[in-house]
Amino acid sequence: MILPIVAYGSPMLRKVCDDITPDYGDLKKLLDDMWETLYNSNGVGLAAPQINKPIRLFLVDTVQIVADFNEEDKKEYPNEEPIKQVFINARKIEDTGDMWTYNEGCLSIPKVREDIRRQQKVRIAYMDENFKEHEAVFHGITARVIQHEYDHIEGKLFIDYLSPLKKRLAKKKLDDISKGKVRTDYRMLFSK
Repeated sequence: MILPIVAYGSPMLRKVCDDITPDYGDLKKLLDDMWETLYNSNGVGLAAPQINKPIRLFLVDTVQIVADFNEEDKKEYPNEEPIKQVFINARKIEDTGDMWTYNEGCLSIPKVREDIRRQQKVRIAYMDENFKEHEAVFHGITARVIQHEYDHIEGKLFIDYLSPLKKRLAKKKLDDISKGKVRTDYRMLFSK
C-alpha cells in the first residue's frame, strides 16, 4: 500500500525516534509499504517519520541512481557501491572524510533543493529486517543518502544545514509546504 508522505511542518519530522523490537507489529507489511511508497515517489531513501511513524527505521536504495551515473559521475565516484538496504535501530558511530557538497532534496520538503555539505563517509551500526546486527562504513552518494535518512530518525532535516541567509530565502517555499500549498506526484500528509 502506498502511504502518504508527511510534509514539512509536521511535529513528527522533529521527533527523535524510538527503537523497535522484533515483535513490532507487522514489520514485514510496513517494510513492503515503505518500499512501495519510496518507489512511487521516485525517492532513494525513506525514513519512518516520513510516513508518520516515530521509530528508528529507514530504507535506502541507491542502485538506480548509481546505474544512471554519467561519465563525469563515474570519475567523481569511482568506487561507488550501491545498496538496497533496511536500517533498523541505527546508531551513527562517526562521519569521516573530507566535506563535500551535493544538491539534496527531500520527499517531505518537495520543490526545495539545496547544496548541503557532509563528510564523505559514515560508519553506522544497525539491524537489518531480520534484526541481525551489522556495522559498516559507507561512502559517496550512498553515505550521503544514509546520513540524510539517519537525520530523519534524529528529528533533523537537510534544511537545518543551511546558512541563515539560505533559510530566509527558502522560508516562503517552506511556509507554503507546511500550509499544503504544494503539488507533488505522490500523496502527502499535511499538519492541521
